[in-house]
Amino acid sequence: MDQIHRRFTAEQIRVLLLGYCQGTLCRSEVEEMLHLGKTRFFALLREFRRAPDRFTIDYHRRTPARLSSAAEEGIRAELLREKGLVEDPQLPISDYNYSALRDRLSQHGITVSTTTIITRAKALGCYRPHRKSQVHDRQVLTAAIGALVQHDASVHLWSPYAAEKWTLITSIDDYSRKLLFADFFPHETAWAHIQAAQTLMQTYGLPLRYYVDNLRVFRFVQKRDSFWRNHVLTTDDVDPQWRQVMRTLGVDVIYALSPQAKGKVERTFRWMQDRIVRQSALDHLSTIDEVRAVLRSEVDRYNNHQVHATTGQIPSLRFDQARTSGCTLFRPLALPKPYREAKDVFCLHETRVVNGYRRISLFNHDIEVPNVPLREEVDVHIIPNTDTDTMEIRIWWAGKVAHSAVYPLRALPNS
Repeated sequence: MDQIHRRFTAEQIRVLLLGYCQGTLCRSEVEEMLHLGKTRFFALLREFRRAPDRFTIDYHRRTPARLSSAAEEGIRAELLREKGLVEDPQLPISDYNYSALRDRLSQHGITVSTTTIITRAKALGCYRPHRKSQVHDRQVLTAAIGALVQHDASVHLWSPYAAEKWTLITSIDDYSRKLLFADFFPHETAWAHIQAAQTLMQTYGLPLRYYVDNLRVFRFVQKRDSFWRNHVLTTDDVDPQWRQVMRTLGVDVIYALSPQAKGKVERTFRWMQDRIVRQSALDHLSTIDEVRAVLRSEVDRYNNHQVHATTGQIPSLRFDQARTSGCTLFRPLALPKPYREAKDVFCLHETRVVNGYRRISLFNHDIEVPNVPLREEVDVHIIPNTDTDTMEIRIWWAGKVAHSAVYPLRALPNS
């Protein structure tokens, strides 16, 4: 296929891109007319949006025509390493990722395009053609940061050398596409999701709403979660632990009807799974802390260095520009009365009734509750601490803490 500047004039391409920006043409139509792929389309669109009046497709070579022998050898070595991963039946890697390979080469001072890498890959037998996927137009649905935060988790074997699967929890802002939170947890629990929300809110503030799926951690669903409740309660009459925290803080929650509806987070998990698993396999990483370092590197690359295909901007820059211009729906984190400490909001909640011995029973522990009348209902706040392997129990009655105690964490069921 001839190069685009030999087949079209700048004015022709300008008209098509203007039609896309105005909504009269969809991306698939423009790509078909110009015979372009998605990556090249968004590169042209980015240049057009920067300066529509000065848009040009004139070609000017910026790099030497030939790569050095050292660069060629570096490309060959990385391709063969990649081939070893793909052909190893013990690894969950079935395809090549040339953009990740390009990034690894850049860390060694070798700057080369993905197209050049693919050309070398075909010559070395390190190439598998991709099945052409259906084109979907991706849109920004919100007009400000903090208007919608998509939140989800992925349980995966993040390193082929790890002994168990870990849970990656992420939160992404819809407007800027910035990853506001991403971290590994040994297991997916309500407490892990509460910790993720606490970190996000203490860093950025309270968003307007969260967008999650119908997992039990987020929502009680009638006729699914409990047989006896079908006859007593209606849908959403019972709030799971994470949902109680959102309700206490006044953060709205909406639910996706299908995993595909949460496309932004699902796409994030796909490229993270590919890049993190691939790098962990190359470096023979086996512990959660080792793989967490790879995760942080990928989050930094995505947030601070990569131009997003949909917005045409680097996520962190777009986020900071919106915050500077006042285009934000984040509000400061203010604890609702009567709470004075964050741990009384970001915690696990239970209710108990004080018995005739002025005690309550919790996880097979009898806890004395002084200064509370008999038969009164109390709120129990549970704050696990995995660093000290303990949990703090804080018992609230009449708007104040009536009693607190610390117990071993092993007494707490998985929550």
